[in-house]
Amino acid sequence: MTPAQAKKEIEQLTKAINYHNELYYQQNRSEISDLEFDSLLAKLATLEETFPQLRQPDSPTQRVGGTITKTFNTVYHKYPMLSLGNTYSQEELEDFDARVAKGLDDEDYTYFCELKFDGVSISLIYE
Repeated sequence: MTPAQAKKEIEQLTKAINYHNELYYQQNRSEISDLEFDSLLAKLATLEETFPQLRQPDSPTQRVGGTITKTFNTVYHKYPMLSLGNTYSQEELEDFDARVAKGLDDEDYTYFCELKFDGVSISLIYE
């Protein structure tokens, strides 16, 4: 792929991602699945890694989430609520597990997994 072709593809992907972010964050609806959206974002990230001179400061790969609808109040947290990365393959799961094992110095651990409810998060304080 030439830089000119990459530039055109980056522009198209950015436009599509921004459109779907607007639907999701401002209109509370989606036209594509999370997997399809993540695929668009991954394609953009790959192109930007291959052609770093074409990466724009306002690229969707350079921000987390979108502009949230004004119907919700802003809440400040003592500890940041961070996002987890997406995983779509056995290899990615195995890489994640290897990082966990290394971080825990190979202590025994187990995973508890549930389906994700998109757009839902919670911060609890036990007193």
